Amino acid sequence: MLQVDQLRVRYGTVEAVSDISIRVGERDFVSVIGSNGAGKTSLVKAISGTVASEAQRIEFEGVDLRAMPPARIARLGIAHVPEGRKVFRTMSVEENLLTGALGHADARKRLPTQYELFPRLAERHRQLAGTLSGGEQQMLAIARGLMSRPKLLILDEPSLGLAPNLTDQIFLFIQRVHQELNMSILLIEQQAAEALDLSDRTYVIESGRVSIEGPSSSLASDDSIRRSYLGVR
Repeated sequence: MLQVDQLRVRYGTVEAVSDISIRVGERDFVSVIGSNGAGKTSLVKAISGTVASEAQRIEFEGVDLRAMPPARIARLGIAHVPEGRKVFRTMSVEENLLTGALGHADARKRLPTQYELFPRLAERHRQLAGTLSGGEQQMLAIARGLMSRPKLLILDEPSLGLAPNLTDQIFLFIQRVHQELNMSILLIEQQAAEALDLSDRTYVIESGRVSIEGPSSSLASDDSIRRSYLGVR
């Protein structure tokens, strides 16, 4: 489905991503873990077209994404839920959701699916997004991404800034999305234990490069991963 080969992202003279290659297949759940500043967010911004990049290949279902504007990439079936949620704070929950399906005549008909997945949003559908809790805003950001009915959902640090109990809830919702909608997911996450537990395959990024990759269950039992990312000595 998604194939990225030898991706590079530079900010001026600083190279944030160096020769990264990843794959996400149909109905795959792939996670990317690494420390803060490792290049994880730059990787997914390059895929969704929101930062300039160089690559031998960035393809989605055989379509070349290089130099394609973000709006066209989204129309191909990639939804990017950004780091920090980025909800429209002065708009209601329902208005935020409808922005995720702009241009679709059946946008309102898509709301019940999101309210079923996220009942709390149904309860607060008229509430201003800026008055929601952090966890509720993250639910809204994910649901807004799903309103476009994507084939691939990219989630950038969905646990960022959330209390542990809210983080657990968000990960449960993400698991439901994957299982019930049979959707491919690319999860970028610093919470390595949770990412490894949820996903089928994981890439570990260090200093802008993939240092190790493999089945998540295997990496979870790897001593170097356990010491570096899971706090096991």
